[in-house]
Amino acid sequence: MNTSVPNTSSTEPECRYYGRDFSTTEMTVLRELLASDKNYSRWKLSKVFCERIGWYKTDGGLKDMTARCTMLAMHRDGIITLPPPRQKLIPRKPIVFGIETDEPAIAIPTSLQQLQPLQFQIVHSAMDESKLWNQFIERYHYLGYKTLVGAQMRYLVTDREDHPIALFGFSTAAWRLAPRDRWIGWTDQQREQNLPRVIDNPRFLILPWVCVPNLGSHLLAIMKRRVPFDWYQRYHVTPVLIETFVQIPTYTGSVYRASNWIHLGVTQGRGRNDCYRRADKPKKDIWVKPLQRNWKKILNSG
Repeated sequence: MNTSVPNTSSTEPECRYYGRDFSTTEMTVLRELLASDKNYSRWKLSKVFCERIGWYKTDGGLKDMTARCTMLAMHRDGIITLPPPRQKLIPRKPIVFGIETDEPAIAIPTSLQQLQPLQFQIVHSAMDESKLWNQFIERYHYLGYKTLVGAQMRYLVTDREDHPIALFGFSTAAWRLAPRDRWIGWTDQQREQNLPRVIDNPRFLILPWVCVPNLGSHLLAIMKRRVPFDWYQRYHVTPVLIETFVQIPTYTGSVYRASNWIHLGVTQGRGRNDCYRRADKPKKDIWVKPLQRNWKKILNSG
């Protein structure tokens, strides 16, 4: 018997976390699970909740890790009350910057030719490069380091001498984004079905001592060709559109403009996790880049 509850557009959203609206029906399911006599652990609760509402990753697995983060945020906001954790939570240690993240004492190339050939390495959590990626982002990116939400890929770009020069991070797209959704022409049903084919680029960093003309545009062009293949290899879904957000007025998004990305408008300043419509976050320009010629047909299918 299928007990999943679809998240339909006819159901009024009760709250919004990590870019996803949770309907009153889904929240009723969650509260009933919390009130049941089965004494679920937080780990088990996240899995059962995902099964009940049909919350799956693009590879078919449950989105239970995202569900646990979401339920913890709801708990902190007083929307639900979670059972006490059965294991003691260990606070995340602050990121300590190694000497590898210091500005190098050697002469820095000033032309693209001096850097090539560039190497693009996918960063996995078990690799030493993962800590290096986190340190660079925390130390030099204006947003700092945060765990990427949902499906994700990270890249470390090095020059021909194996010196780090840039970093990329990709993750799941925003659940709702009015300017994007209007531009695509989505119905709610099409958005729910095809959103996995849109990915976010929440982190792009060229290390501050690397000053090479047109490097940003060159890197974005390579990533446009490479990311769809790598994403498919990991998640069995080929993305056809990338979105990103640039905080204004601090930054202008000039590298995206130079790379022929499309400017769709400005966010309302609510952020991914806002459920109270406070609009208390910095506003950001919305930029998108199609990855295939038939992107619109694909996203409007179904």
